[in-house]
Amino acid sequence: MPTPKYKRILLKLSGEALAAGSDDILNFDFIDRVAAVLRRCREAGVEIGVIVGAGNIWRGRQGLNLDRTEADHMGMLATAINALALKDRFRTAGLDCCVMSAVSMPAFADAFSIRGAREALEKGKVVIFACGLGQPFFSTDTAAVLRAAEIEADAVLMAKNVSGVFNADPAKDPGAVRYDELTYKEMIDKELKALDLSAAMFSLENNIRCYAFGLSDPENIYRVAMGEHIGTELHR
Repeated sequence: MPTPKYKRILLKLSGEALAAGSDDILNFDFIDRVAAVLRRCREAGVEIGVIVGAGNIWRGRQGLNLDRTEADHMGMLATAINALALKDRFRTAGLDCCVMSAVSMPAFADAFSIRGAREALEKGKVVIFACGLGQPFFSTDTAAVLRAAEIEADAVLMAKNVSGVFNADPAKDPGAVRYDELTYKEMIDKELKALDLSAAMFSLENNIRCYAFGLSDPENIYRVAMGEHIGTELHR
């Protein structure tokens, strides 16, 4: 069994990744593939936190004249739906796991605490973080890097629908070039959209290492955890 490069990771899964191109809200076949890869990571000794978005269910105000706070609260609830779906499929794959929510909902999830999350990780559980930071106006990107700092993760794995960070939108510009690595300052100066600004500034100030890579092949999660250079590395 190869030795992983990172003992503890925080994997960010977008809601769109959970849909995986399906017309359904959740593509359970794809989630099962992700679960199988995470089991391999656990068997290799990697401790895993997962934070999940909600773009497959709810994307902010969606062009509607909704109060921002209410719209963000709706998004937090949508992440809880996704987190519970992940818990079910992870357990089916043989992973011991739990959901921790930033918003109190004891019937569905444990309350998030730094100590509780670290203890669960040390016991080998996959910890799924729901409801972002529990506050409006903060993105899942910001929640991901903050949770990574709190659990003392060695790296944040940003699983995306593109294969890394590009100098232009690859869906619109066939000549777009992918970066192998970027500093957060370069990302901010070039106005690239790898992370939102608050997440990038937090990562810069707290020396958080992130990897942006494509999730079209879930094996990429294992490859990055083992130290293979895939996608774009973001660092101080």
